[in-house]
Amino acid sequence: MIAPLAFREALIDLDAVAANTARLRELTAAPRLMAVVKANAYGHGALAVAQAALAGGADALGTADLDEAVALREAGILAPVLCWLHDPEQDFDTALEHGIEVAVSSVGQLDRLAQAAEDRGVRGAVQLKVDTGLSRNGAAEAEWVPLAQSLVRHAARGSLQLTGLFSHLSNTSREEDLAQLALLRRAEEVLRAHGTPAPLVHLAATAAALRLPEARLDQVRTGIGVYGLSPFDDETSLGLGLVPAMTLQGRVAGVRRVAAGTGVSYDYAYRTAGETTLALVPFGYADGIPRAASGVAEVSIGGRRHRIAGRVAMDQFVVDVGDAPVAVGDPVTLWGDPTTGVPSVDEWARWCGTINYELVTRIGHRVPRRTVGGAAGGVRA
Repeated sequence: MIAPLAFREALIDLDAVAANTARLRELTAAPRLMAVVKANAYGHGALAVAQAALAGGADALGTADLDEAVALREAGILAPVLCWLHDPEQDFDTALEHGIEVAVSSVGQLDRLAQAAEDRGVRGAVQLKVDTGLSRNGAAEAEWVPLAQSLVRHAARGSLQLTGLFSHLSNTSREEDLAQLALLRRAEEVLRAHGTPAPLVHLAATAAALRLPEARLDQVRTGIGVYGLSPFDDETSLGLGLVPAMTLQGRVAGVRRVAAGTGVSYDYAYRTAGETTLALVPFGYADGIPRAASGVAEVSIGGRRHRIAGRVAMDQFVVDVGDAPVAVGDPVTLWGDPTTGVPSVDEWARWCGTINYELVTRIGHRVPRRTVGGAAGGVRA
């Protein structure tokens, strides 16, 4: 039985997630593939996406926060999970309890992880994250030798085992990305010189995995591509053979016929040019729809596209549908697979002056995620 269309929902195609993962393996031919499911799987629902990505051939999963990784373990995910962004006073005991790999970016983090492992009487799995030019988290080059020395001490005591070394690219240019790769190789040499070589070295996220073969190394970390979205301005999902997994949709909440000159939404930024029909769409900035979409973004109702009229409000926005036969309860699609004729999230990103990553990730908790396909099809989250 097909579930009735919700008032508002994000429909997540798990078969698309699995197929995208398999496609990325095919395109990159990397020895290993990590599916990045941080930020609730870029807004798609972490557990269901993790299961689908693993079914599609992912070898490991990546999260930013430890809590995200723990949630996967507690839901029954057994695959390797790596987390890499930590509270300054992070208690790593939970990571050790759940068999989660921890990436550290400083000697202080490394020492705290080692102490937690000693207290628990286990050997913790650790990866080193180094900064090669992005200037975010990751150990600066001056810290590499102290990190290696500390790692050697903890390994000798049996508290830590090095499982990997990685960094992240700026995707600025081929030349600068290759310079970052060379710096990562230098970090690898530092570890080797201290007698603790990294068994796994990784650098490339989706963009570099697809366009910088030199950066594929032992593993690629694919985030946006798993969700069927392109990281490039000059190549679409379709061109890459990927299928967008999220369809953001709902039902028309109200319809009214109005006269010419009628003001719509706050500040009357839009006034009707003639007698027309206005349709109310129950999504607003509380649901992650940017105010920048006001007056520029389009939705699909009844196979036709209609532009947002006036300001996006907290809970709703209005579209001018002219004389189209739109009724209360009709399905409305904000974005989805463009091969079906609906707007794409890439179009929305252009209209709003942002990127597809931000739009799918910011969809709020009022919007339930309903899955189709895969083992968890039909689940609302």
